Amino acid sequence: MRGDIVITCEYKPYFAIIGDIINSKKIQDRDLIQQKLTMILNKVNETYVQKISSKFMITLGDEFQGLMSSGECVVEIIDIIEREMYPIELRFGIGVGSVSTPIDYNLPIGADGPAYYNARKVIEHHKISKTKKMEIRTNIGVKIDSYSYLSDLINSIFSLNTIVKLRWKQRQREAINAYISCNGNQNSAASLLGVNQSNIQRALKASGYYEYQQANKSIANILSTIKENVDA
Repeated sequence: MRGDIVITCEYKPYFAIIGDIINSKKIQDRDLIQQKLTMILNKVNETYVQKISSKFMITLGDEFQGLMSSGECVVEIIDIIEREMYPIELRFGIGVGSVSTPIDYNLPIGADGPAYYNARKVIEHHKISKTKKMEIRTNIGVKIDSYSYLSDLINSIFSLNTIVKLRWKQRQREAINAYISCNGNQNSAASLLGVNQSNIQRALKASGYYEYQQANKSIANILSTIKENVDA
């Protein structure tokens, strides 16, 4: 049907995620930060074990990576890592493509193929663009084999979401985190923070959180469609 996004692929795509701590050399207590990151990645591995092909792990210095068998949880995982590591700044590259080496769940180091190449290209682009004043501000990007128009679409959404995140005030961020940790229950979030439910409601609305989440869901739907059409 005209207007629908239809994706067909001749290969089974994987979703490689590479993350990197920005300006890590300037961070004090780097050992503590790495320990915190390790704990968060372990939590992700436990929560999404059925979706992960190669578990998330620190692989090089302050860089980490993981491999997913489908795209439906990719944005959700990145959001978790980013929120729980705040105020430490991270950048993420998502690469969609095939994997040419054997996939080892317990050892992501040494894995290779277009999915990883694409994720690496996104990371390198972020590093270069950070020094250019006219570049679009974002810390997350995707590169999909043979589907540049989808990459452009998703990256535009990531850029707009970055603008939303940069405007969050500390109290709004606290309300968002409480709301998420309470499974989307405003009353429970209010009790957790010791405020009225109306405070949580106002914070979520003023922060643009609902729009932010809807945009993330749209990205997840697009990425999961890639996998669904391959399996069809």
